[in-house]
Amino acid sequence: MYSELVEIAPRELKFIFEPKKQSSCTIRLINKSQNHVAFKVKTTSPKKYCVRPNTGIIKPRESCDFTVTMQAQKAPPPDMACKDKFLVQCTVVAEETAEEDITSAVFSKDDGKYVQENKMRVILVSPPGSPVLSPINVAYSDLPSYKDSPRKDQVHSSEYSSSQQEGDVNGVHSKGDVNGVHRHSGSYEESLTGDQVNPLNQNPQKELDESMKEFRKENTNMQMEGKHVQLETRKHDEEMELVKDVASMKSKISELERKLSEAKDTISKLTEDRKFTAQERDGLQRELVMLTSKKGGRKVRAGFPLLYVVTVAFISMVFGYLLHY
Repeated sequence: MYSELVEIAPRELKFIFEPKKQSSCTIRLINKSQNHVAFKVKTTSPKKYCVRPNTGIIKPRESCDFTVTMQAQKAPPPDMACKDKFLVQCTVVAEETAEEDITSAVFSKDDGKYVQENKMRVILVSPPGSPVLSPINVAYSDLPSYKDSPRKDQVHSSEYSSSQQEGDVNGVHSKGDVNGVHRHSGSYEESLTGDQVNPLNQNPQKELDESMKEFRKENTNMQMEGKHVQLETRKHDEEMELVKDVASMKSKISELERKLSEAKDTISKLTEDRKFTAQERDGLQRELVMLTSKKGGRKVRAGFPLLYVVTVAFISMVFGYLLHY
């Protein structure tokens, strides 16, 4: 059981039918795989439709649009019922594969190669204000429009090919009955490009150019939207990084403020201790001076006056002299 490679949106080709006027619709292919996927668009009425591009390569997880232009018709089909169908083939290719290398052989199912095949029906709608309000495609109401085709070993009809008749949408013979609608041509062929078409209106190239301009404009808008989303994502990531950096800086600033507060407290304590030590030193110096002065006064009071000493000495000398004689 193979998984779906490509998602198709929308799953039906819807054209606004106006006599002698072209009508276009755009289909988007979304690569859901991790591989490069090549695609090819075929139709049962290659002269009636123009597909740009009808082949291409879709990178992993990216998308690609192709535009289908229905050439101008003189009159609508009965009951606005269109029997035309499209086949979109997709398969995995190598990364180095170029678009010029995409041929019918790439989509061959030989050797069990998986090729996703999606069948799309065409719906015609009336323009606004027309008496016909909606298309009458009752015969295709039960026809599945978006599914993978069976593998090669499960198909009983011939393969789809760009140059040979390959059977109708449900795998029956080309002239079989598809859900009650009789078909006379059920082979899928490669769709025409802009250089191969021969529309009935008078200015086909002008309308094709306008369609291509609209397509390029839409593609450019999509690319701009993608770039805008990338820029928004990058901006969001940068803002988140900035918020984280600001939070980190705030945390560091808070830590520095806490350390600064502790340093101020330590300096205040050291200053107070220094003042207290200075006061104690001054008090000790005063006490030392007082003690020194008190000790000096006691020495003076303990000695004898000079007059007293001289008097005693004189008396002693007189008394000695008298004793000698």
